[in-house]
Amino acid sequence: MQYSILVIDDNKDLRENIAEILDLAGYHTTTAENGKRGVDLAIREKPTLIVCDIMMPELDGFGVLHLLRKNPETSQIPLIFLTAKAERADFRKGMEMGADDYITK
Repeated sequence: MQYSILVIDDNKDLRENIAEILDLAGYHTTTAENGKRGVDLAIREKPTLIVCDIMMPELDGFGVLHLLRKNPETSQIPLIFLTAKAERADFRKGMEMGADDYITK
């Protein structure tokens, strides 16, 4: 079974670099440039894991997590925040909302 990872980040270079590294490691990757597109892809493709930025246009990472956790089809997909938001309050908020991990860039 090949694992699939959805990378959601508005920074094109970072998004593409993460996807390339994961592809080279043998994972199937899909990318989204904003939270709204990321939610749509997650619902349609049901990836094994989601790596998501927090600060994005249209729908931020907290909004992505909220929508995915309340949808029975996506509520169990692990989500890791990969973000520049390094404040303790943001970390706590992400974990309390149901993120599986929180990594700062």
